[in-house]
Amino acid sequence: MAPSLSLFMTLAAFAFFISGTAHAFGLTTPSRVGIGFRPSTSLGLFGDALKGAFSNDDRLGKQQNAGLKGGPKYNDKVTINGKSVKAIVGQKVSVVADAARVKIPYNCKNGDCGTCTIKMNGRKVKACQMSIPSGSCNMETL
Repeated sequence: MAPSLSLFMTLAAFAFFISGTAHAFGLTTPSRVGIGFRPSTSLGLFGDALKGAFSNDDRLGKQQNAGLKGGPKYNDKVTINGKSVKAIVGQKVSVVADAARVKIPYNCKNGDCGTCTIKMNGRKVKACQMSIPSGSCNMETL
């Protein structure tokens, strides 16, 4: 069989297959479009099972802001080495120190080695494990 004939037969078989299965998948061919027939992109295979799958649910109520309610709680009473810094309550000390450009050495970041020990309100603590409290916070690097 000649290569061009085999290619023609393959294309003919493919076209026959497509014309028979087009309706099952909601696809329309130009020969099926006529008066009173509207082409659709829906998957006729599933019926109306997916019709309302992506519609909004009215029982949920009005959409709310997904952010923090009332915004973050700032602590203006935070100092590092005498330098006043702006911080958020619950923020990691390491992040606040980096923002203030204060160098604190770290090794493990798990609190095991003690390399990041600083003084917070007069007590020695590990900076990698501490967060900013809601009250006054005076930190000093060692």
